[in-house]
Amino acid sequence: MKIRFKEISGSIVAPKGFRAGGVYCDIKKLGTGKGSDKGQKRDLALIVSDAPATVAGMFTTNQVCAAPVKVCAERVKKGVARAIVVNSGNANACTGQQGLRDAKAMAEIAAGELNISAESIFVGSTGRIGVTMPMENVRRGIEAAAQVLGSTAEHAAHAAEAIMTSDTRPKQIAVEFSLGGKTARIGGICKGAGMIQPGMSAGGKRPAALPLHATMLCFITTDAAVEAKALQGALREAVANSFNRITVDGDMSTNDTVLVMANGLTGNKKLNIQHPMHKAFKDALNHVCLELAKMIVRDGEGVHRVVTVRVSGAKTIEDADAAARAVANSALVKTSWHGGDPNWGRIIDALGYSPAEIVEEKVDIGYSAAGSSQILWSLKRGQPTKAMFQELCAAVAPKEFDLHIRLNLGKAGAVIYAADLTEEYVEFNKGDMADPASLGG
Repeated sequence: MKIRFKEISGSIVAPKGFRAGGVYCDIKKLGTGKGSDKGQKRDLALIVSDAPATVAGMFTTNQVCAAPVKVCAERVKKGVARAIVVNSGNANACTGQQGLRDAKAMAEIAAGELNISAESIFVGSTGRIGVTMPMENVRRGIEAAAQVLGSTAEHAAHAAEAIMTSDTRPKQIAVEFSLGGKTARIGGICKGAGMIQPGMSAGGKRPAALPLHATMLCFITTDAAVEAKALQGALREAVANSFNRITVDGDMSTNDTVLVMANGLTGNKKLNIQHPMHKAFKDALNHVCLELAKMIVRDGEGVHRVVTVRVSGAKTIEDADAAARAVANSALVKTSWHGGDPNWGRIIDALGYSPAEIVEEKVDIGYSAAGSSQILWSLKRGQPTKAMFQELCAAVAPKEFDLHIRLNLGKAGAVIYAADLTEEYVEFNKGDMADPASLGG
């Protein structure tokens, strides 16, 4: 039975017993780069549960990972959380032992303000790599954020703004659904626009199927009662089908993090993996994560078009994933998307050099409207169809469309949510040697 849920306002404070706040404390001035040059924009957020919460997390599998990721990956093993403190403007990555001390100090400062254990506080950071944290500013920000915590939609919006870097708009969502006769809620905020091709795992170790390549951060709250193992399993599945299926530029960040806190204030019987309502919870979590992930792609740096790459008929899931990523990350393919050119030659070329098994004479390539099953095929069995060029151009003209690739070798498939490559992306990221403050990030 399909579980019904509805979207509501309030994002991370929509679930019972959560408060949030975001403040400006001038971190971004020291974390240079174009994405940091936004004036007095909020740059530190606090998310607090009024009750102890079960926690689960997924973290970057980049072999170079930031200090807050290391701290969170260790603390999530205990399965309990009360709060998350997040800053933007400085990644606290490649900062050595000082970075680890600073990440832990952020939790300790927040613990003092909130009168809770520092070990129950998780930390997130995003911004420029290799710059030491301006801890006096951070301390001032945490103290200020603790004073403005609240549970209105405005409080959630302030937190969503505070975690942004090169994002042009905040990203947030909340849903409400029935859980064992109780009304449960899940809310989330995220950020991300550049340095986007997450490949996250629970412990930061890279599974074979994940890719080898500005950070994405996501923080989720729920008032459902969920056991730690069930929560971690649900998050692993949700991330696998959302954040680990997006790409803007093919670069995996040092800081990618998804954290979820479940404080149980709905009052439902605590969910374990065998509980019949566990699927209802997973469905809602999957929806929240996928919608947030799509928001990241749509707000990607310089993005003009969003393309859902759908590969089917691969021999293995690994082949399907490799084929989809090769196409989604090809600079030639991405620039043709930007120009509105239905260039199937670039697509089949990317398929051919991917690690996936490809037989040229079996490949089909086509286009459809987003989510539609009505496909206009440009290539069938490795040969061009009789589709008119004008028809194909019209198929790739919308801001969002689907690219269908059938390998016709097996039953495995994969989906990647991708973006085009534009002049604006290059302009934003190239830096200006005459203006050192525009470099890095």
